[in-house]
Amino acid sequence: MVRLGFIVGLIALIGALFSGLAAYRVHEQELTIEGIALSRAIDVHASLVQDRLTERELLARVAAGLFRTPAVIKANMLQPLRSSIYAFKTDFSIASWIARLKPSELDTARTELASAGFPNPTIRSFDDKPLDRHALDKPLDVLMDLEPRNAETRAYAGRVLDQAPVIGPMLARAMSEAKPVCSDPVPLSRPDGGPIGLILAAPVVPEGATAPAGFVTFSYELAPLMLANDDLSLFAVVLKDPRRERGELIANEEGTISSRTAEPGGPAPSATRTVSFGSRDWSLSYYAKTNAEKRAEQTAAIVGAIGLALTGIVCGLFGYVAYNNLRMSREIQVRIGFERRLTAVIDELNHRVKNILAVIQSIVTRTLRHGSDIDVARELLIGRIHAMSNVVSLLSESQWQGVQLKGLFEARAIPHADRIAVSGPDISVSARAAQSLSLLFFELASHSDEGLSLVGKHPHIQAKWEVTGQEPDTMFNFRWEESNTSEATRRADSDFGLILLDRVAPEALGGTSKRYFTESSYVYELTAPMMTVVDMTERDRTEKFSAPLRLGK
Repeated sequence: MVRLGFIVGLIALIGALFSGLAAYRVHEQELTIEGIALSRAIDVHASLVQDRLTERELLARVAAGLFRTPAVIKANMLQPLRSSIYAFKTDFSIASWIARLKPSELDTARTELASAGFPNPTIRSFDDKPLDRHALDKPLDVLMDLEPRNAETRAYAGRVLDQAPVIGPMLARAMSEAKPVCSDPVPLSRPDGGPIGLILAAPVVPEGATAPAGFVTFSYELAPLMLANDDLSLFAVVLKDPRRERGELIANEEGTISSRTAEPGGPAPSATRTVSFGSRDWSLSYYAKTNAEKRAEQTAAIVGAIGLALTGIVCGLFGYVAYNNLRMSREIQVRIGFERRLTAVIDELNHRVKNILAVIQSIVTRTLRHGSDIDVARELLIGRIHAMSNVVSLLSESQWQGVQLKGLFEARAIPHADRIAVSGPDISVSARAAQSLSLLFFELASHSDEGLSLVGKHPHIQAKWEVTGQEPDTMFNFRWEESNTSEATRRADSDFGLILLDRVAPEALGGTSKRYFTESSYVYELTAPMMTVVDMTERDRTEKFSAPLRLGK
């Protein structure tokens, strides 16, 4: 009996030690898992907010770049931009044109506002009071046009915003820095209420001038812009109010913004992230919704109680504890591996998004060069962006593992696709090659309908390619030929087109190109190694990221 009692006591002691060890490990593991999950969720949210802000600042820059400054005072300056800004599917509340006028131009501005149908065309102060015309000795920033126009926004036209408490300093800073500037949080519809938001002002500087002729502004509600969050998230996000110390702005489930004061002795945020918007830094604070330490202690206590309860089972205790420790350890490793893969995927996605944004920025800069016709430039810009959008859609459908080459000749991306005879093996090209070839095909097709051909009809186009040589030295040979076309009947390629045809596309594929006219056709040829067109290295990396994660058994 004594020996049996000693064995039972020894087993009980070992069981108690194992139970305590298991409780400790579970406690540490729960804290680690909660910390990793919360940190990753915060990083993803901050990254999404920054991407959202970057897109809206890019819209302001593009709108200011497309804007043509007026020769006379007009109240419909946003008319050429309306279709363009809505094409971006943006979520602004109000877009406006604020003209910088001399005192001598105020009467002309009043006449223009009246002819545009605004209810109160009088040029007045920001608080809707009359101006002292005799005291005016410098240019004024006058609100001349808005989008959308409705009963509420029409009443704002004609107001001078130089002395407005929030908008005035913002416009002054945008003018001095010559770049988009964001305002402090401000009620968007009424000074005494309405949704809280931010106003982004982009100066419009005429060619050859040093001072802006006015400003294009976009107003955004703050809740969906920075503070949007779902009910299942691990945290609540607040924005530090730049207008007062320790002030915080937080949105409820309905998107209503409220202000509160962070007490010195109150709970500290779990993390703080900084995002940039409108030449300013904004600080986001994240508060965890659950107490990770308390939850880990509760879980550890439950594990310890279970271990003590199972101590009496001699064989089962050791097997149960060992099995659970092994299983929990594997689950932790799987979750950590998943987080690492998610980080790699996000980094890869950020890299590709930055590359696409850089390409779009280059397209906009080259298309809207000085002296270009704005109507032609707008059509080319929209077409080139549609070509990029089409190839990104195709790549997304294939999880960025490449697209079929014939798919780049679809009518939704290539002008006059019905007149193009396509022939060649249907090879799958890499993501990088697809982006370059999509822009190349659009550029060739966009110049193929400029006037009639030698026989009085639209030129017939042949696009064909072939793969020659033996592995690993196979070559990709592409030929574009517009029949019944001469140098006299075909419009010369644009500067952007020449750069793309002669340098960008060949260098991107590591090949060479040439273009020339025959007696009755225009020909463009591109030769590149198949290893750069297919790029198996990129495809293998993408396939690795997109492969499903296998859990350890």
